[in-house]
Amino acid sequence: MVNSATVSSSQPPSSVDGRASRWDQHRTVRRLELIASARKAVHRLGPSASMEEIAAASHTSKSVFYRYFGDKDGLRHSMGEVVINQLREAVISAGESKASPEEALFSMVHAYLAQAERSPNTYEFVTAHLETSDSRALAHFFSELTVMMHERMADYVHANRADGASADSLAYWPEGALGMIRSVGESWLRQSPHDPARPSAELLARRVSDWLLYGISSITKATRKVSR
Repeated sequence: MVNSATVSSSQPPSSVDGRASRWDQHRTVRRLELIASARKAVHRLGPSASMEEIAAASHTSKSVFYRYFGDKDGLRHSMGEVVINQLREAVISAGESKASPEEALFSMVHAYLAQAERSPNTYEFVTAHLETSDSRALAHFFSELTVMMHERMADYVHANRADGASADSLAYWPEGALGMIRSVGESWLRQSPHDPARPSAELLARRVSDWLLYGISSITKATRKVSR
């Protein structure tokens, strides 16, 4: 006798797993498509664009964005993961490509500024609340930068350290440098690109790296002093 429950049983697990896998792949692709279209919308509309405006520019409904990202902060977080990872790749690669610590620092600052300048609106949108969000990409990026800057500049400090200067004087420099680079960069991004006083990304990167290496004495006649 045939058991009717056996006849009506569900499909084999492999078939179910295959459908689930295809559905997950579809959702992943769709998320990336929505992030890409949202980036274009924010680039054109500005960092204060609403979810409704972003959805309209993306030729889809607001409910689709809510389904995939929850809310605007969810979209900001997901977009931020992508943007920060691309920024990280550019900056880290720039730092690794130069032989001297001085040129490595300049290249990293220049890469950061050039990437942010590609879309100031997108940069502002994704960085506005990253410090207060659970952004593993941002934390990992800053951690990598801190280690790289410390390692690259340690040799420079060792070779140029004044007699009697403390060996651990570089301890807080990477974090301070990152704060300065970001603060200067964001002030620069807010400046009109048509302002004749606005320096190019390359020129500003050179100025910032000089300030970090030589202090304000790089643009004054003051005698450079090294803190002991």
